[in-house]
Amino acid sequence: MSPHPLLAVALVLAGALPQAALAQAYPSKPITLIVGYPPGGSSDLTARTLGDALARQLGVPVVIENLGGAGGAIGAQKAANATPDGHTLFVGANNEVAIQKLVNRGIKYDLKDFSPIGLIASQPMVLVAAPSAGVKNVDEFIAKVKAAPGKYSYGSSGVGTALHLAGEMTKERAGLFMTHIPYRGVAPLASDLLGNNLEFGVFVLSSGLPHIRAGKLVALGTTEARRSPLTPDIPALGEHPRLKGIDIGSWFVLMGPAKLPEPVLARLKTALAETLKSPDFRQRMESTGSTVASPDVDLERFLRAEVAKYQQIVQFAKIEQ
Repeated sequence: MSPHPLLAVALVLAGALPQAALAQAYPSKPITLIVGYPPGGSSDLTARTLGDALARQLGVPVVIENLGGAGGAIGAQKAANATPDGHTLFVGANNEVAIQKLVNRGIKYDLKDFSPIGLIASQPMVLVAAPSAGVKNVDEFIAKVKAAPGKYSYGSSGVGTALHLAGEMTKERAGLFMTHIPYRGVAPLASDLLGNNLEFGVFVLSSGLPHIRAGKLVALGTTEARRSPLTPDIPALGEHPRLKGIDIGSWFVLMGPAKLPEPVLARLKTALAETLKSPDFRQRMESTGSTVASPDVDLERFLRAEVAKYQQIVQFAKIEQ
């Protein structure tokens, strides 16, 4: 027997009330934004810039929690385990979101353990040479490395990072044999390059640019398909005939733990979309070399495509931890 029409309407409204109340009540306290790296890096800078904007959008303080270790995976795991109420979020980058699961059997979280909110921004990496390497462009770089297979090395901020994969993609495209030297972060990598203890390295653009502009490192090329608007004088590696198809950047996403309530997720997506359109936010991000994402990006589809791309590079380089 069907319920009376008025009773049916009442039941629907009753079910909707908690959801509507949740949307109105959120956020009810400060939001913690987890970053899987120490202060000062590109992920931390992105999170702090985003946190300021979200605080204005949502009307509550946004507190940054830096939780470094395991290439960002410790912070990611804490975010995945957080209570799914929207008060603990995560600014993730390629490494811990899409790469670590491919190279590290110890990683216990997966994409399904997060609620994707949106893509924030991306920026290219840059392949650089120490002055002692004696190369000024990609032609000279390829010729020098090809002439002495195995003699030269390049550094990145760690095994299985986006920087490492960018270096391996370059090697694969040009048919080069170089040794990868993993460092515990950007600072020791820069130190060895500046001290002429290493010939080549890969940086996120914002980290390498101060050394390039100071004339202490030679920029050979950026790693996205097109030149960065911030450095139009530095060619994209993919412009070279031997390196066609290189397109790998460092990107940042906003995520929450899985099973965020739909009204909370919708509120966060709206707040992020408004932030991405903000001239102040765009100016602050672009000044560091980042390109702000479109609010229309389908994050789930984007992440699937990125994982597929990284899988190919990981298989070529036989990377595993």
